[in-house]
Amino acid sequence: MDCSFLSMEGKVALVTGASRGIGKEIAKVFADAGADLAIASRKLEGLEAVAEEIKPSGKKVLCVPTHAKKMEDLENLVSKTMDTYGRIDVLVNNAATNPGMGLVVDTEESLYDQIIDTNLKGYFMLSKMVGKVMQKQKTGNIVNVSSAGGVSPAEGLGPYCISKAGINMLTKQMAMELGPFNIRVNAIAPRVVKTGFSKALWTNDKLMEQEFKFTPLKCVATPQEIAQAALFLVSSATNYMTGHVLVMNGGAFF
Repeated sequence: MDCSFLSMEGKVALVTGASRGIGKEIAKVFADAGADLAIASRKLEGLEAVAEEIKPSGKKVLCVPTHAKKMEDLENLVSKTMDTYGRIDVLVNNAATNPGMGLVVDTEESLYDQIIDTNLKGYFMLSKMVGKVMQKQKTGNIVNVSSAGGVSPAEGLGPYCISKAGINMLTKQMAMELGPFNIRVNAIAPRVVKTGFSKALWTNDKLMEQEFKFTPLKCVATPQEIAQAALFLVSSATNYMTGHVLVMNGGAFF
């Protein structure tokens, strides 16, 4: 079977939160598919380690330390990517935080602001900046890494779930606005993924036992599986798909 529709040869992809976990795997999969990359995360060392892993692919990798909450950092990220490559074909918003768990009624304002500013406002502002670039290009793809928690609530994760629900609506809104410019905007909404970010969940045997009662596949996702889904969403296989939130939850029914 000819799988050339998955090729990203000649394309430039910007991936945030790319020093580990899902973002790292997306960067690696995109490079294997032929894309040149701009990767962003808070610490340069982590980005350089990922770039070293990508090196055998022969693709270019621009490392830009970026804090998703800082507008000047996001502006610098877009500027450096454009200076280096002259275009941005794909944006993957993946940077996220969830520094605390608890009930909504017990959540401090500072914690709420931290989660919303990184998870939602950061996606909003970077999508706005890159969206303008893509409008001029008359083409582009944006993939937002959301969460199944943005579709249904999860105990103790109120602000996080709220931020992800906002991302899902951002996805649909921008898909509507940018569609006439041949720009597609979709999201991936995984449940538990085996990364350091969600380690407190998948290493909790009692919690996972309860989780699997409602999850037909009886396992958590791997970051590689999410990365492959991201490649699918930016490929020509999904040219007629936009505004879609791709839920990857192992069939969980609650």
